[in-house]
Amino acid sequence: MSVKIFTMTHKKFNEPTDKIYIPLHVGKGKSVDLGYLGDDTGENISKMNCYYSELTGIYWIWKNYKILGYVGICHYRRYLINSEGKMLGESEYNAILKDYDIITSKKLKYDFTYYDGYGDAHNIIDLIETGKVISEKYPEYYTEFERLVHSNESYFGNIMVTSKELFDEYSSWLFDIFFEVQKRIDVSSYDEYHKRVFGFISEFLLMVWVSTKKLKAYECMVGMTEEKYETKEMKLKLAQYFKNKDIYGAKTYFVESLKKRPDVLMQASDTTGELKLAMQVITTCDNEYKNNLKSVLDDINDFKDLMTYFKNLNSIISKYIIYKNIEEDISYLQVHKISYIAIEIAMVILCTDQELLATTLARIASDMDKK
Repeated sequence: MSVKIFTMTHKKFNEPTDKIYIPLHVGKGKSVDLGYLGDDTGENISKMNCYYSELTGIYWIWKNYKILGYVGICHYRRYLINSEGKMLGESEYNAILKDYDIITSKKLKYDFTYYDGYGDAHNIIDLIETGKVISEKYPEYYTEFERLVHSNESYFGNIMVTSKELFDEYSSWLFDIFFEVQKRIDVSSYDEYHKRVFGFISEFLLMVWVSTKKLKAYECMVGMTEEKYETKEMKLKLAQYFKNKDIYGAKTYFVESLKKRPDVLMQASDTTGELKLAMQVITTCDNEYKNNLKSVLDDINDFKDLMTYFKNLNSIISKYIIYKNIEEDISYLQVHKISYIAIEIAMVILCTDQELLATTLARIASDMDKK
């Protein structure tokens, strides 16, 4: 069967050479023309992109793309990939969809329920209202909604490939729910990030729809071609604060950035894990200064060097936790004069078992004293 994957974008990007991938400019109705196919022709909701994100592209495909076959969406920097890290091609999509109903991203696993995570980052009322609308309009989906909203996983990115028939069925269900929710919630006070209510919740609702319908889903790896702009910007600014040894400035900037973009620490945004490490740098140095100790920044203030330093520290602590540490690990801690504060913070990050945490810290302290 024919395969068309619409690549959602709001900016110019390096397009895949494989012709099954078609750039689709989402939010084009309120944007500068990028020269791509836009979501502002025919029946569309392009001007509501600030609330719906890539869903304005899904709506456009549903209403305007009439060719039967397999259809799906990815993003200008996120693609479904095979075991070799290459974008899936037409033959691979066809082979998978012979045995599966739909291709999705692999589920993200959280340390908290979806409900709690959404409430921490967004207005929980919007999610609650979505559940109410589902219970009224699609009661057969509500049991699964309630079960999954209190689980700790979700699809991400609204990435999917399926038959046009199922794509249309999903779109009809999704937008019928959201257009009703939109009438009931007030997002007028939200900033540009938090306005994207429906783009966020839809990632979770795809899982509700797939699970309720008992579709056979192929969970596929997602490859990132580049970091988010916001992630790169944060790392550049933090690098400057570290270079200037301004830990207070770095801390203030990090906190303010998290308020504006609480998603930056999520796996899909912080793909290298370096923002989490930067947070560890800030916490460590802040506590070292508060205890009138020499700080890591006094010796190392280059961003990449700091990342290497803390990756090595975390690796050593991880080995200690599972009793796999070696002689060179203690030597590294001593040669680099890593403080007990830095070690304890790394332990708190990597170990949730309080008893194990205490015994591991005691083992490290004992080994360092022996040296």
